[in-house]
Amino acid sequence: MNVIFDMDGVIFDSERAYIGAYQKLAAKYGLTDTEAVHRACIDSIGVTRDLTKKIFFSYVGHEFDYESYRADVQVELNKTPFELKPGVYELFDWLTESSAKIALASSTRREHVFPMLDGADLTKYFNAIICGDMVGHSKPNPEIFLTAAERLGADPEECYIIEDSYNGIRAAHAAGAHAIMVPDIVQPDEEIKGLAEAILPSLFEVKDYLNDRT
Repeated sequence: MNVIFDMDGVIFDSERAYIGAYQKLAAKYGLTDTEAVHRACIDSIGVTRDLTKKIFFSYVGHEFDYESYRADVQVELNKTPFELKPGVYELFDWLTESSAKIALASSTRREHVFPMLDGADLTKYFNAIICGDMVGHSKPNPEIFLTAAERLGADPEECYIIEDSYNGIRAAHAAGAHAIMVPDIVQPDEEIKGLAEAILPSLFEVKDYLNDRT
């Protein structure tokens, strides 16, 4: 079995931490229509930082000091470690015991991915780790998943991809893989329900779902 995981919102409960940081900094940076901006950031989950920046500018204008804002967001995020989503260790231990090959395919840059994985003692589980700055295209382009499958030595059709975002599910479907959504903040709409092979409430149910297919 080959299983590819997204990171933010799937392994770590990071999306709520991001929203909290955005809200704390809204007044400092004069963000008045915070709901629209934050919603755009949530909807862009799964894309690279450069594309997120473009989406952000579309709401606040190019004169906005995005780099300073982003740096302050990171300071806020560094104050509290991200919590793991329920069922992470149980699922990873079971996959390892089942001799599954496991990959990470995260749009987050490697400078943030590896410290997070190391801090939670998760790096050891992965046979391959692909970060957003290691590929040329963002999700919903399937490149990152195709790269992860290649690193596992598997055809995409032989891979289960665990995602929480719209763009992640779109990318998984485009790759021809088994797309499984575990919703975090954003719930699936009719499009995503049509693209996902399964929509499961937590990683515990992912374990049961995969177990039924071994």
